[in-house]
Amino acid sequence: MIKYIDQEEKELIESLYSEEWKPNPDKTVNKVYEEYARKSIEFDKILEIALSQRDYEKIKVKAIEEGIPYQAFVSMLIHNYNEGKIVLTI
Repeated sequence: MIKYIDQEEKELIESLYSEEWKPNPDKTVNKVYEEYARKSIEFDKILEIALSQRDYEKIKVKAIEEGIPYQAFVSMLIHNYNEGKIVLTI
């Protein structure tokens, strides 16, 4: 079973599998988008945090359930919070 982050991601993945996407023959445009993609995945800051053993283990389990490394999972949580997709309730 595939887990999606949100409806937009689900639609994007389904469009990829339905072969709606066609390659762009313009190599200069491809180079621009390749550079955008490269910069979007570059990480230039490292964040060190202290967690309880219990929280650490739970994060690792959740990451395994999602099928991604736990560092990527934590990064995704922070990104989604910053984008307003996750709201804290205290």
